Amino acid sequence: MKKNKKPATVEAVACPKAPTSIVINLTALVISLLAVVWLREYGQQLPSRTVGLVVVCAALALPIILLEWLFLKPYRNRSAGLDFSRPRKNGSERRTAVKLLGFYASVGLVALVYWVFPEYHGSFYDNYYAVVKAALPWWLLLAVPYFYWLDGHMLKPKDGYWHLGSWLLGRRGDVDGRAIGQLLLGWLVKLFFLPLMFVYLGNNLTTLLNFDLSRMDGSFKAVFDFTFNFLYYIDLLFVTVGYVCTLRLFDSHIRTAEPSFLGWGVALISYQPFWSAFSGNYLKYDEGPAWGYWFWDTPWAYSLWGSAILLLIAIYVWASVPFGIRFSNLTHRGILTNGPYRYTKHPAYVSKNLSWWMISMPFMVSGSADEALRHSLLLLLVNFIYFMRARTEERHLSWDPDYVAYARYIEQRGLFAFIGRYFPLLRFKPGSLFNTGGQPDRRSQVRPAVSGLATDS
Repeated sequence: MKKNKKPATVEAVACPKAPTSIVINLTALVISLLAVVWLREYGQQLPSRTVGLVVVCAALALPIILLEWLFLKPYRNRSAGLDFSRPRKNGSERRTAVKLLGFYASVGLVALVYWVFPEYHGSFYDNYYAVVKAALPWWLLLAVPYFYWLDGHMLKPKDGYWHLGSWLLGRRGDVDGRAIGQLLLGWLVKLFFLPLMFVYLGNNLTTLLNFDLSRMDGSFKAVFDFTFNFLYYIDLLFVTVGYVCTLRLFDSHIRTAEPSFLGWGVALISYQPFWSAFSGNYLKYDEGPAWGYWFWDTPWAYSLWGSAILLLIAIYVWASVPFGIRFSNLTHRGILTNGPYRYTKHPAYVSKNLSWWMISMPFMVSGSADEALRHSLLLLLVNFIYFMRARTEERHLSWDPDYVAYARYIEQRGLFAFIGRYFPLLRFKPGSLFNTGGQPDRRSQVRPAVSGLATDS
């Protein structure tokens, strides 16, 4: 007689601790928003709106840096690769000079890209260039004592800058090409995204400062317009600060950058100027009237539908808050497990894509069921791009054992864990693009060593 087998039990996985604090980030956000209130009252006394933009960014970044330093002590994290408890290492002067050569060469390559490509020659980026020209001399000068001081306390001082500097000096024997590649990919992320987000943030801030708040009295449309811009302003504020504050001293440096062409492709296609060039010919799903057209004559439905859109955007923005000073596309700068990430791995992607369905309503195209179906399929293709972004990000981050543990936790206790039980394709498997099964491949076991070659000192 066969004995009944007990059902296999799944061992509970603990959720790793987040490197950031929601309380600290929200405190800094309040301070930055108070700076916006001040700008509305006294901003006209500043030389330009660009100065005001720097003020609101500093009002977010500096409190986070100070409060994390006092309460979280990020410089003690193992991922920071620093040790201030022992004496400085000898020979750091020569090594620092080599690293500075690599740093200045990286900055020069960024300047060369901006000079060569026509995209960066228009007036669109004027405010960004104004800030860069004012800050660059000081930045290059302060890099000397910063690199020298930090080098003496690094556990692995031969970082990406050292490898690039050594390569430029012709010392090819000790150079790690992968370290140089990671360094340049990290700079490519910043040179592309920082000017774009800085300009977008400036536009949203201008709208926020000029908005007539009296319009909101009794008008849901005005409430929607203000809240829509305000929420995206908060998102862009954290995003812009994140691209600026990549410093090892605060453990906010770039540990690794996305190495695959697919990962870069599905990310860049979502942003200008690539989005306009591609979507206009292949993914134009929003040719019909937007949501307001369908509900304008029914005020209660208009308010209800608009509120649902704002709720989804609020969730999207809430997903940016946990980053603090660590936001960045296509890079690994710490594994977030707090805020909405406690419930799902991709709260921003889920909420953003759902909001697009509610805003554009492609299934309501007038005149033709075929057109409604076609537009809906096009939006599904856009959703698939974000699905691929999520998958490539998971593959990249799974080099870090903390992310594997976090993904396992979400797989067991996440808000959408039940979906993975019915659709095995969506389950998390480290090292596999589509996470279809099997054990972690060799890359997921070997690649964490790349974090020792972090791209930002």
